[in-house]
Amino acid sequence: MRERYLRDALPLRLNGLAADLGRIASSARRATGAEAVAALLEESQHLIEWTAAETPAEVAEELVNMQVLLALWRRAWPEAQSSPLQRSLLAVQAKQWADQVMLHAESVDR
Repeated sequence: MRERYLRDALPLRLNGLAADLGRIASSARRATGAEAVAALLEESQHLIEWTAAETPAEVAEELVNMQVLLALWRRAWPEAQSSPLQRSLLAVQAKQWADQVMLHAESVDR
């Protein structure tokens, strides 16, 4: 997966990360999406790891901070998945992250 992902241009990779974050947002809202959320949290961490170094410093900093928060969510997810409030919180946060990453994808594409 890493090799395939790294073949894409930076804006496309950022769009892929944003799509993953969007899938976290939609899956976290559903009680039946717990396994998908766990996998997407891990995958998003990897996508950031493989991408952040190629972005401008301020974008890289945001991505690394996001990666830390994804790791915290991943660690808390086994308990958080049973709470509608926690699932909603993750969904809102992941949607905000997705929007933020999309803006960065547009800015590095210029």
